[in-house]
Amino acid sequence: MFERSLSTAIALAALMLSASASAETLRLYTSQPNSDAQQTVDAFQASYPDIEVEWVRDGTSRLMTRLRSELAAGVSSPDVLLIADSMTMESLKQEELLQPYASPERDAYDPELFDADGYYYGTKLITTGIVYNTGAEERPTRWADLLAPEYAGLVTLPSPLYSGAALIHMAAIEADPDPDLGDDYYAALHANRAEAQSGNGGVFNAVAAGTKPYGIVVDFLPIREAAKGSPVAFVFPEEGVSAVTEPVAIMAGAENIDAAQKFVDFVLSQEGQALVSRQGYLPAHPDVAPPEGFPARDTIELMPVDIATALDGEEAMKQRFSDLFGG
Repeated sequence: MFERSLSTAIALAALMLSASASAETLRLYTSQPNSDAQQTVDAFQASYPDIEVEWVRDGTSRLMTRLRSELAAGVSSPDVLLIADSMTMESLKQEELLQPYASPERDAYDPELFDADGYYYGTKLITTGIVYNTGAEERPTRWADLLAPEYAGLVTLPSPLYSGAALIHMAAIEADPDPDLGDDYYAALHANRAEAQSGNGGVFNAVAAGTKPYGIVVDFLPIREAAKGSPVAFVFPEEGVSAVTEPVAIMAGAENIDAAQKFVDFVLSQEGQALVSRQGYLPAHPDVAPPEGFPARDTIELMPVDIATALDGEEAMKQRFSDLFGG
């Protein structure tokens, strides 16, 4: 009896060791909020229970500092990145720190939402538009409205020195051919006494409190909080909106390429995109319904941004903004 029990125990231990040895481990660096990152990892592991995910979460700038330090020291780096903006991804691509992957999910997407060579893929659309306090007198519908005398001293905006979304937005506005936008738009905002905050959270808080009735901000903050009763409304301006796409990419030095490719496919799949919608963001996949409070995906006009060109002009844009609004 004892020998049979011992044999069974040994067999179970061997089975557990075998399963452990065969499990894959995926290392993920992400700038998603903690709760979103946990939900993403949990959903992925539900689909791929044999893949363990080790993940690190921080802001994109801090993640990139950590990543570069690790690469310089020759220590282990992530297999996959899921971070805020495509300008950072383009920079990593140009430094040959990413590897291409032709995900089979890409066929469903607008080509403008992913790198043509497959180095990174947009996973959602976080657009920048106009928020106003519902107690304010005016109801802006265009970017140009914020330059009118009625808005003098009443507009706040995020700084591209701190926010990747704000930097992408500045690039989109300055490249727009609309005569009311272009290179002079930010100077005109400054002349109309607009005030810069460090980030989108500060903009939203100022508008919600009514200290600044109008603001330039990312969509999910006012849409989500309006549903909870906050006195704000979000506008998708007629000229269009800029967007950051929270791209996903595989590192050139990834140790577990198979698991990394599965992760990319998952976040681009309809299942992964349905999670994006449940989290309160606009999915990048055109066939996945947006969350409550958003218009239909095909009614949103996106302002085009040439990411490579924007990356080349990044420091000049930041300097122009700093000269106008301070650091």
